[in-house]
Amino acid sequence: MSDIRTAEAIPVRRDDPDDVVARLEEDIIFGRLAPGARLTEDALMSRYATSRHFVRQALLDAERRGIIRREKNVGATVRFYSAEEVHQIYEVREMLTRQAALMIPLPAPQGLIDELSALQRQYCARADAQDLRGIHETNDAFHLALFSACGNPYLVRSLQDYMNLTLPMRAKNLADREGLAQSRRQHELMIELLKGRDSWALAQLCVDHMQFSKKDYLKRIADDGAGL
Repeated sequence: MSDIRTAEAIPVRRDDPDDVVARLEEDIIFGRLAPGARLTEDALMSRYATSRHFVRQALLDAERRGIIRREKNVGATVRFYSAEEVHQIYEVREMLTRQAALMIPLPAPQGLIDELSALQRQYCARADAQDLRGIHETNDAFHLALFSACGNPYLVRSLQDYMNLTLPMRAKNLADREGLAQSRRQHELMIELLKGRDSWALAQLCVDHMQFSKKDYLKRIADDGAGL
């Protein structure tokens, strides 16, 4: 099992617990801490130059979001998903995504089009700057704004939970040139489809949009398994 101590330390402000949470999440979802890596409190305190209290808060938050796992006699480790788990999680996320997209009234109001267009410009700017954290945040903001238009906040909350659950699977691809280019094109097409009346095309595109990261994660864990 790999260990966090092999990774380069990233200093953060000692008095900012939210920053510790964000840094831990960022290191996990962008692959700086590999699936299965052991997360000890002392190593995290050193890595982030912070207190044990803030480290524990960060671990609790990451556990709630499903990106780390705690096991008896093992402690905290970066969450590793099996191929079966990936298929099951994405099966639910795809159903939620399709339903939310189908419930969006079309043609969409101009206010939604303007909001998504503005978020897409921010997304592209972050991509051009290779700002991984910014890409991740604007990407999620785009999708939450889109799905909020379905009018059912409970469905949106469920979708958000599954977006969080798939963070370790999907966020790494935001640094992938091919995956990022495809994501940008699909965002633009979503905006165009919102101007028309084809709800089924919009729903299918939203489902297709998540397949690149799903396939990539499955390939990565298959390659890792073959190398054992």
